[in-house]
Amino acid sequence: MLTSCDVQVDVDTEASPSSSASGGGSDGSGGSGSGSSGSSVYGVLPLTNPDGTKRGLAPVTAEADKKASLELIETVPTARAGSGSGYDRKKFGYAWQDTAEGIPFAGNGCDTRNDILARDGKDLEYRSGSDCILISMTLNDPYTGKEMEWRKEAAAKVQIDHVMPLSYDWRMGASRWSLAKRKQIANDPINLVAVDGPTNGSKGDSGPADWLPPREEIHCAYSTRWAQVALKYELPVTTEDKATMLETCGG
Repeated sequence: MLTSCDVQVDVDTEASPSSSASGGGSDGSGGSGSGSSGSSVYGVLPLTNPDGTKRGLAPVTAEADKKASLELIETVPTARAGSGSGYDRKKFGYAWQDTAEGIPFAGNGCDTRNDILARDGKDLEYRSGSDCILISMTLNDPYTGKEMEWRKEAAAKVQIDHVMPLSYDWRMGASRWSLAKRKQIANDPINLVAVDGPTNGSKGDSGPADWLPPREEIHCAYSTRWAQVALKYELPVTTEDKATMLETCGG
């Protein structure tokens, strides 16, 4: 059992500059207000952000969107969780290294943590001489609804959540994967969201049946993102977790 959802909170490896590292940190699709694109201060709807390159998670509130989310979740296969024996975070690659292949932001010269901070934050301030290493930003946390001021000196205040925890992945089939594929799910932006650190710590390696974000309004979006990750990586979820995921979207 984990206690912090496999998060390494502060990677300060200088990387080569990369304009793509910002990954939508100032993109209008994640801006304030809401509109026809399904965006809000918390991000964009998961179904309109299937590769995870746009900001955060917007609540799923429209009935048509809930219906689409239910249809997606229904397609997720179920299975019993296997043993966690042999699990080690290092078997998914060193945390946040820019070495995964075949996923967005990979190989852009900026570590994964800074990519996600830039994607989800606003009012970004970079370390002098770098367009990768963030030293401050503002985050509208979708899990709690809080607007947070973050500075690098207190890095753990904001953590990067693996929506589908790596140890959960391991128990559902990732133990049989190649290292390359495990690196992908560990660094894929579709499986990552910047959130309040203590809230992320309370999640551990729990599935939706045992833990949901404290902000109820985000539950359907959170479950939808779980389904997207599971389907992309051909992983089942437990029967209990699938039932909860359906319930969060009105199923």
